[in-house]
Amino acid sequence: MKTVAIKTTIPEDHRLVIHVPPDMPPGPAEVVVTAMSSVEAERPWTLADLLVSGLVGMWKDRADITDSVEFARMLRKEAEGRRRAND
Repeated sequence: MKTVAIKTTIPEDHRLVIHVPPDMPPGPAEVVVTAMSSVEAERPWTLADLLVSGLVGMWKDRADITDSVEFARMLRKEAEGRRRAND
């Protein structure tokens, strides 16, 4: 499973077009929209924001991640490779 966070603005007509990165696999996906005030959108996240966001622990039930440190290392390596390919 790949995850991407996309920040956008909801237009007046409430129609949102989302362009995902080309490395996202086609198929089923879940889209969650969280509306924020303009003040919330401007300020950086705090630890408390992160803890209540649903991001912390969202992969806790994944059976394919046996070593979270190694998994994070692999994700960083993939991201670094994408950056070099886009340069």
